[in-house]
Amino acid sequence: MKVKKLLFTTLLASGMLLAACGGGDGGKTPTEPTKPSEPTEPSGSTGPAPITETYDATIWVSEVDGMDTLTAQQVADFTYQTGIKFNLTVEKQSESNAATKMISDVSNGADIFCFAQDQLMRLVQAGALSKVGAKTAQTLIAENDTDSITAVTVGESLYGYPMTSDNGYFMYYDKSVISEDIVGDFEKVLKACEDNDKFFSFEADTSGWYLASWFFGAGCVSNWATDDNGDFTGVTDTFNSEKGLIAARGLANFMASKAYNSSSDGGDFSKGSAALVSGTWAYNAVKEALGNNMGVAELPSFHVDGEAYHLGSFKGCKLMGVKPQTDPKKASALQKLAVYLTSEKGQLERFNAVAWGPSNKAAQQNEAVLANPALTAVRNQSPYATTQGQIHGSWWGLSTQLATSIKDAAGDVEKMAAALKTYEDAIQALFSLDTSAWIFVGAHNGWDNADMTQKAEEVDEGIYEITVEIAADLDYKGGRFVHPGEWGNDMGGTIVDAESEALIDVEASHGGDHNIVFLAGGVYKLTLNVNVPSIHIELVD
Repeated sequence: MKVKKLLFTTLLASGMLLAACGGGDGGKTPTEPTKPSEPTEPSGSTGPAPITETYDATIWVSEVDGMDTLTAQQVADFTYQTGIKFNLTVEKQSESNAATKMISDVSNGADIFCFAQDQLMRLVQAGALSKVGAKTAQTLIAENDTDSITAVTVGESLYGYPMTSDNGYFMYYDKSVISEDIVGDFEKVLKACEDNDKFFSFEADTSGWYLASWFFGAGCVSNWATDDNGDFTGVTDTFNSEKGLIAARGLANFMASKAYNSSSDGGDFSKGSAALVSGTWAYNAVKEALGNNMGVAELPSFHVDGEAYHLGSFKGCKLMGVKPQTDPKKASALQKLAVYLTSEKGQLERFNAVAWGPSNKAAQQNEAVLANPALTAVRNQSPYATTQGQIHGSWWGLSTQLATSIKDAAGDVEKMAAALKTYEDAIQALFSLDTSAWIFVGAHNGWDNADMTQKAEEVDEGIYEITVEIAADLDYKGGRFVHPGEWGNDMGGTIVDAESEALIDVEASHGGDHNIVFLAGGVYKLTLNVNVPSIHIELVD
């Protein structure tokens, strides 16, 4: 995917400052980012601090319109206050893809980047995140809410900087179809959709993030434990239980409805939906589609055997990370910049521009933040929400497999119980991985380093073979050999033999994390010889 670049050099010879971005209506509802203001001198300023260093730096920010410009302004403000200058490149990169791109080539990745919290563990294991210094960690803990601090914590250490605390979900609804007096009752909302030939959009069988809503609502938990190295040491998961079966029954009833639509897209209201479970990011699209008929509420309660169960949710955050540096002075400068960008001031500037909900406790008490309807729904849902800590990367696939099995069971309780048992067995199997094996992970399998379907067969002592299919439409066709659960990168592109180099991007493969980057899609046989070591690649089809 091509990213838009914005080159910005924070030159302050004139002693001027690019003012921070503000919201056109006080930030009470999501607005388009304001245009950059004319440079102005800060009130009471006696001129910029002495400039001692200039660092080249790349920052990846959200693809949301205007976020690149706002970030450049914030860096200029930081430079004015500290004297630390940057030859800055700001690139747009979605938070969901940033981790994959960092892991694929850490050395060429951004110095500072934004990412969704569920990506933290794989970034730590890949060596793509600097540990936050002890003094800075104390500041972050004091200034941000507990959920966001949990999100950046691995073992006893912090590896990121909280940016938001609004990454949860709730219910939007069309007030012309669904009356306010029934929004707390899931079945009544569903019936209103059915009676009016409308859809109820809820991504329940294609996303573990949303699927968990039913299980948390029934009283289940799924808590993962890690050590200081980011390795998973255990899990407490009660989905396979009587409570889990209640959740499965409620979900199965929903998925059997003609109104069920597996989606979380804010644009669904323009496609026949009257209810939608989604988050703050969908606000603008929903408002555009429904206008004054837009309703926003916490999630409703579903019913099984006459008992009510308030739907739960995951609550998460957007985070900022700093890549490890070889220059300690640059590392310190980047850490100071990350603290500034995620401070109360920085978070309120982003709220005013794009209505992101702050994690900073002082910013959360801002009048405009408190008045925002989507953030109000997040707050109202919070008592029923589970803070998203570190979750094994394989869980997401296992959870969607569970949802598919529940749907396929078509209401058969015994089949649903069997599906829950299969899910539990797969979860526990993650802790008995053969860590001496070699697997080939990459973009082709979502960088799942516990995926034993990618295990190479040992054909001779120290010699392993695997055949992999690389899709032609993959944006990044890279991968490498690792032990299950690890991200070691010494068995990658740097040891591919000369005969195989015609099949790969040698320059990309031999840099950064030394991934093997294929030039084209196809079926390849890879032979790893750990005795030499070397990798031979053959195009099979």
